[in-house]
Amino acid sequence: MARLGLIFGDQLHLDHAVLESLDPERDRLVMAELHEEVSYVPHHAKKIALIFAAMRHFADELRAAGWSLDYHHFDPDSPVRTFTELVDRACDRARIEEVVVSWPGEWRVLAEVRAWEKALNVPVTVLPDQRFLSTLEEFENWAAGRKQLRMEFFYRQMRRRTGLLMEQDQPAGGSWNFDAANRKRWKGEPPAAQPMRFTPDPITEEVLELVDGQPGAFGVLDGFDFPVTREQARRGLAHFIRTGLPWFGDFQDALPDDEDYLFHSRLSSSLNLGLLSPLEVCEAAEQAWRDGKAPLNAVEGFIRQIIGWREFVRGLYWLKMPEYAELNELDNQQPLPSWYWTGKTRMRCLAQAIDATRRNAYAHHIQRLMVTGNFALLLGVVPKAICEWYLAVYADAYDWVELPNTLGMVMHADGGLLASKPYAASGKYIQRMGDHCKHCEYKVADTTGDSACPFNALYWDFLVRHRDRFESNPRMKMMYRNVDRMDPDRLADVRARADLVRSEIERL
Repeated sequence: MARLGLIFGDQLHLDHAVLESLDPERDRLVMAELHEEVSYVPHHAKKIALIFAAMRHFADELRAAGWSLDYHHFDPDSPVRTFTELVDRACDRARIEEVVVSWPGEWRVLAEVRAWEKALNVPVTVLPDQRFLSTLEEFENWAAGRKQLRMEFFYRQMRRRTGLLMEQDQPAGGSWNFDAANRKRWKGEPPAAQPMRFTPDPITEEVLELVDGQPGAFGVLDGFDFPVTREQARRGLAHFIRTGLPWFGDFQDALPDDEDYLFHSRLSSSLNLGLLSPLEVCEAAEQAWRDGKAPLNAVEGFIRQIIGWREFVRGLYWLKMPEYAELNELDNQQPLPSWYWTGKTRMRCLAQAIDATRRNAYAHHIQRLMVTGNFALLLGVVPKAICEWYLAVYADAYDWVELPNTLGMVMHADGGLLASKPYAASGKYIQRMGDHCKHCEYKVADTTGDSACPFNALYWDFLVRHRDRFESNPRMKMMYRNVDRMDPDRLADVRARADLVRSEIERL
């Protein structure tokens, strides 16, 4: 009898726990492009193509390494549509004594896996997911007994544990965090960098043709250029370290009107697929600093995103699921505007961010947090609706990373579990960080009137609506002092404008 190892489509690395636990001469592997995984949200066409192409290339690597692999290509008419049906079929075809998987990236998949022993009458072993530096047990131990879970303190622990950017027991440069130096507006110099682009090979071309024929996917497939193998991902990493990292820190929050990537890496999709490991990415960035090729503020900010935020949100997800997904602490009831799916809005910053998302399956973190996310927060969108949108439209989005970032950080729907204050801002923030406002039909200097920037009235209305919850927050006292300085009649006009924005949202 043999054991069966299931390789999920976002765990494409040869140092996989399943591969380490099985015997290639006796045991079998299975991978599949499943209808259920494609269709449970309207995923971006490039996201589907990226995952399928990377899976097919990885399958070839496994076969070359001597593994016996059963690979199911996508077929919308196939009776095998779920992981359960896939494993059931594999067990019927061979005498399987045990099914082995690595911890999946979504609660719904873990729940499905946990049901197999009873439903399929086969032992199931779930091994740790080795794409992360911190285990779930380590995060749970760190979180135990803490009144607040703050990424900054978890990040410091991860710095000490990994030794990244440490000088003995002290942080390099004398500070744990150089974020204050990373908020510059980009004015065209130095010239923007671009992620390395990869021409599709025949395997990827076949996937593109397949995905192009499937209805219902979001976005456009033209111009697909993602790395789909580890070798390509490593080249993409080296390219970013050389061309983007030196200026990433200064301009990571900038919002230029006509640059999709600026100095961002676009490495998150490779990390989340397993094509790159978090430690090798961080070590490459650290080495650039030690070699004098990138400044400390850039390298620290980049590393913090990986061993800080990435590890932290994953730990929080598994610590609080499944109840976490249902939270709506601000009692939001507004539907997601339909133009989030089309980009057809006269608000320039939103139109540009959504257009880039439709073309690239990508937007950088400030576009997500302070443009599309900030507007959804101010508008009062139902958290589940905006979470589904983020999960669908970005190539790097998987539930473990998307849900805490969107529900917690963007929407503050977890009541402050992830972030100490909501990331709410008026149009002035967007004006300060870029030049969208110069090209917009709405006037960022105005709060009331038909031509006023919709962010502005919604911002003040948000503060008033949620005053009981936030006015005691030390980080928001200045905001509420500004509310109190506003003339009551003026404030009434502002709130009336906010009501009008909500009622006419589809026409903005």
